[in-house]
Amino acid sequence: MNKRTQRYAPFLAAGLAAGLLTACGTDQGDAADTGGGVVMGMSDAVLATDPAAGYDPGSWMLFNNVFQSLLSFPKGGTQPEPDAAEECGFTDAHTRVFRCTLRSGLKFSNGNALTSKDVKFSFDRTREINAADGPAGAMLSSIDHIETPDARTVVFRLKVPDATFPSKIASGAGSIVDHREYPYDRLRSDHKAIGSGPYTLESFSDDQSVFKANPKYRGPAEHKNSAVTLKFFHDDQKKLKQAVLDGDIDLAYRGLAAEDIADIEQQGDESGVEVVEGSSAEVQHLVFNMDHPVTGKPGVRKALAYLLDRDALVEKVHNGTATPLYSIIPSGITAHTTPFFDTYGARPQRDKAAAALREDGVRGKVDLTLWATPSRYGPATVQEFKAIAEQLNDSGLFDAKVRSVPFEQYEKDIKAGKYGVYAKGWVPDYPDPDNFTQPFFGHDNVLQNNYTNKTITDRILPGTAGVSERSATAEDFGELQDIVADELPLLPIWQGKQYAVTSDRVTGVEWCLDASTVFRFWELEKH
Repeated sequence: MNKRTQRYAPFLAAGLAAGLLTACGTDQGDAADTGGGVVMGMSDAVLATDPAAGYDPGSWMLFNNVFQSLLSFPKGGTQPEPDAAEECGFTDAHTRVFRCTLRSGLKFSNGNALTSKDVKFSFDRTREINAADGPAGAMLSSIDHIETPDARTVVFRLKVPDATFPSKIASGAGSIVDHREYPYDRLRSDHKAIGSGPYTLESFSDDQSVFKANPKYRGPAEHKNSAVTLKFFHDDQKKLKQAVLDGDIDLAYRGLAAEDIADIEQQGDESGVEVVEGSSAEVQHLVFNMDHPVTGKPGVRKALAYLLDRDALVEKVHNGTATPLYSIIPSGITAHTTPFFDTYGARPQRDKAAAALREDGVRGKVDLTLWATPSRYGPATVQEFKAIAEQLNDSGLFDAKVRSVPFEQYEKDIKAGKYGVYAKGWVPDYPDPDNFTQPFFGHDNVLQNNYTNKTITDRILPGTAGVSERSATAEDFGELQDIVADELPLLPIWQGKQYAVTSDRVTGVEWCLDASTVFRFWELEKH
């Protein structure tokens, strides 16, 4: 899945129907005179440079640094604040009309003025293209239409109440593009990007991308470097580790193996680098195809839930870089509960697993294939699945094996319903329980596992969407989590932590590893 790693304050209180959020910002015209360039490495790929297409952690890293959105998440915060906008807020009590006023003097990196026309164009374009790998369906479906009464005013009229809308448009899905540079009805294919964000994309290739501080940027970010070079290591974890130890890169992010992080920490000062740990709500699940002849049986899913030993898995595979997860809403997020712990326990219970299989008429060992892909969720996914298969086989109730395929084939086979159980990881788009539930259990969900529950789709999700005080949704989201634990369309495995390994010459990394999931290039400073 995507992003989409990585608790919460409501964005708008009721009083904001009358008073709008405001923020100040300064022109960063002297950005080129800031600190030197930083070289960064990661094993993730950047799959898209066009905001209408990308919906993965690597692409959103690019979007968050090259494009502006109306709102953005401040460092260390999970409540959106104005960015390209001067002020924003709901103007009605039903969270269906959202109004923003743009900062004056905004320009794209090519010198063109940024006006409300570009904002409307950007959102309408993403929704019109509706790319299969884009954010339109998951993030922008609540928009009915957009009005631009003048060059600095944008009014979003929503189909349904949506208190999470400010957080959605503060994400990569809210990236603003120049209407003169992007075709309305198709994706841009030249790997160039024209935005008004803190950085410009100078070059893009399979091996590296180069970003330079944008002198025309006007917004809240303050540059602490003049450029960032992003090198891609294509899932080669050992090469990424060696590069940061040898000083070939200044920092490594997303892709170091758990044992490499542990090894670097044990070396201490002798390694010449340090490990920086940040908060995260990244999660990984086992997803069950509800129409599959094997995993379509409730007894098989329950047996697996009774046998999964998350603590052993986290210790064996992840070396403490993740924590066991017993809910679809992770720890630190509003409405988090632990129904999978309450129902299935933390330690393997073979007797209960065997009973669940018998009650469902399953005789003999269950022949089960666990499907994984290393190219999207990391090489550790295959190792993790082998450990799960070993746990299942040790019970004597399963004959489990693991298969791994490239991501493109993996997604095609999931859509075709070929897999009974498979891995899905999730890096949240915005810090709210809605983002851990709507994409998984709403209409046209990203799991593609043939699961629907009308209580969830028709009552809980629509009902919680319009509640501006997000803590007031806890009871409904608690019910949703109980339903999922009972019906088992998926099985939560772990919640991750964010890590970066950095040279002692680079500071500011801690501001790139918070709950918002935004990696802020501008916070990196090289001494």
